[in-house]
Amino acid sequence: MPLIAQWIMTVIGYAGTLTGLVAFFHALIQRADAFTAADRKTKPIWLAITGAGTVAMGLFGYGGAGSLFWLAGIVAVLVYLVDVRPKLIEVQRGGKNW
Repeated sequence: MPLIAQWIMTVIGYAGTLTGLVAFFHALIQRADAFTAADRKTKPIWLAITGAGTVAMGLFGYGGAGSLFWLAGIVAVLVYLVDVRPKLIEVQRGGKNW
């Protein structure tokens, strides 16, 4: 594999792990009642999901033999960031903006 391709795969792997850390720490600092108010799973469940996803991305690099685990980790983290995080922010701001 060319050196530039290896470099790009390494950057993607680290970016995924960094994204997982951001999602985990965001879930960590949120109020527990906001998760139930947003009609999402509980805070401990999302901490486990984002934490396990981050660990999977850290242990199994992008493009290696464990790519399936890396992919599952990034999907779990992105579900939190794209679906749960906006709902938590909306709930904590006090409802809908008309």
